Amino acid sequence: MLPQTYALPGALLLVLGGALACVAGHRLFKTVLAVYGFIFGALIGSSVMGASNTSGMVIGALVGGGIGAVVMSLAWFVGVAIVGAGMGALLAHLVWSQIGTSDPPAIAVVAASVVGAVAATMLQRYVIIVGTAFGGAWTVIVGVLNAIEATSGKPPNAEGVWILYPLTPAAGARWVPVAWLVLGMFGTVVQLAITSRKK
Repeated sequence: MLPQTYALPGALLLVLGGALACVAGHRLFKTVLAVYGFIFGALIGSSVMGASNTSGMVIGALVGGGIGAVVMSLAWFVGVAIVGAGMGALLAHLVWSQIGTSDPPAIAVVAASVVGAVAATMLQRYVIIVGTAFGGAWTVIVGVLNAIEATSGKPPNAEGVWILYPLTPAAGARWVPVAWLVLGMFGTVVQLAITSRKK
């Protein structure tokens, strides 16, 4: 949650960070973890402040983002399991959104996260490549949709804040999963080509 005036710069940062993760996530894994740590930390830090406290939201986002980036950078050895768990949770939400009308049950998200974390530690290189490619692709889509909304001239919500919904960027839009798969596969192919050429 940030002031509405920060919606477009925030969305553009999501697009850039997502593109970096999508096409170079394996090679720049520590950097990608720091970027995503900053994003998640900023979301949590800014949400602690009230909607009417503009400077508090910005300071909360910066402090939370800094803490998130440091934690994810220092915990890079756990990052693979976190990426796997995150991809499992994202996949559970994506599948459930296509077959149900509400959020998936918590047990399904937890189970998908555990399976993703275990698989990630067993197949580390490929999970980093696929996880960062598809995670980056999703972040690009979320960023693009938020940038379009920020430039649409639509009046801000009643609180005058930009609230990011990273798991449901365009509820009901059937093209989002297709775009995610295409962009994620593109990022996977690019990363596999880069890492195989490196060796």
